[in-house]
Amino acid sequence: NSIWIRPGETSMAYKGLKPGREIQLTIDDYNATLRQNPEIKISSARYMVWSAEISHGKEFGQYPLRAINPGHQLLENSVITKGRYIIETDIIESKKVAVIGATVEKALFKNENSIGKYIDAFGIPLLVVGVFTDSGSEEEMNFVYIPITTGQKIFGAGKDIFMYIVSTGNLSLNKTIELCKKIKDQLYLKHTIHPEDKNAMNLRNNNEEFKEAQNVLTGIDVFVWVIGLFTILAGIVGISNIMSVVVKERTKEIGIRKALGATPFSVVSLIMQESVFITAIAGYLGLVAGVAMLHLANSLIGETEFFRDPKVDINIAMFTLLILIVAGALAGFFPAMRAARIKPVDALKDE
Repeated sequence: NSIWIRPGETSMAYKGLKPGREIQLTIDDYNATLRQNPEIKISSARYMVWSAEISHGKEFGQYPLRAINPGHQLLENSVITKGRYIIETDIIESKKVAVIGATVEKALFKNENSIGKYIDAFGIPLLVVGVFTDSGSEEEMNFVYIPITTGQKIFGAGKDIFMYIVSTGNLSLNKTIELCKKIKDQLYLKHTIHPEDKNAMNLRNNNEEFKEAQNVLTGIDVFVWVIGLFTILAGIVGISNIMSVVVKERTKEIGIRKALGATPFSVVSLIMQESVFITAIAGYLGLVAGVAMLHLANSLIGETEFFRDPKVDINIAMFTLLILIVAGALAGFFPAMRAARIKPVDALKDE
C-alpha cells in the first residue's frame, strides 16, 4: 500500500518556462512531502545504480546498488535473516555499511558468514551489517542496500534522489487517491509545473492498481464459477439421462420389488443413492485428476515469480464435493419419481 513518486519531463509551457525541462527530485522534496503530510508514517527515498561491480576477495559480480532509508524494509517486505537493516544512525552519520541480498551473499561469500566483513563498491569498502531475503521477488535478493546519504556522497549526487516511496498504511482507496493528488499538487507548485502537465511527475498509486487487479481476479473467479456451474448442470443432465436409462432397463426388477412390498419411498431412495454414488465417485476422481494436473504443471514449469506452489484449497474441494453430491441427488430425483410410479402389473408385462 504505497505511492511511488518519480520525476519526468515537462510537456507544457508555464509561467515563462518552456516545455522539455527534466524535473530533478531532491531530498528536500522528500522531506517536504513528509512534513506536509503527517499521515505518512513509513517512507523511503531512493538513489541507485543499476549495475555496480561488487567484490569480496577474489569473488565479484555486477549487482544493483540502492541507497535507501530505513522505511524501505517495510515498503519492500524485506526479511532480515542475519544482522540488521539500515537504521537512522547510518543515515545521520553517512556510515559506509551495506545490507546485501541472500543471492549476493551466496555468490560473494560462498559458505562464509558475511556479517562483519567488507565488500568493495567503486573502490569504497562497505561493512556488511545484514543479509535479507524477499519472498515476493527473487530479483530483489540481487540488490545491495546502503544508507541514502552514503549513496549521495559516493556518487556525488548532492541532494538529488531518483525517486521516493510513501506508505498509505490503512487509508481507504479514496483517501489514498486524495493523498496522491495532494502530493502531486505540492510538487507541481514547488517545481513550477503546469497543473495539467501529466508528464512532469509520475505518481503511481499502488492501491488503485491493486484494486484493478482485484477486480480482474474477481471477474476471473466469477467466470470460473459460471463455467463450473454450467459444467455441473451438464453433468446433472448426463447423470439424469443415465438414471432414466437405468430405470427403463430395470422396470421389471422395480415392479417385482413393489409386488413384494417395496414402498415408493424405498424405490426413490434406491435410485437416488445410486445417482449420488455415481456422481460422488466421478467428482472425486475428477478432483484427484485436477490436483495431479496441478502437480504435473508445477514440476514442468517450476517455481516462478507468478507461478509458485499451486494447490487446491481443502475448503473449496469439500464444498465442491458437497455440490456434486447435491447435484447427484437432483439428477436422480426425477428418474426415481418415475420409477416410484411404475405399477407392478405393467412392469411384469414389460419386455
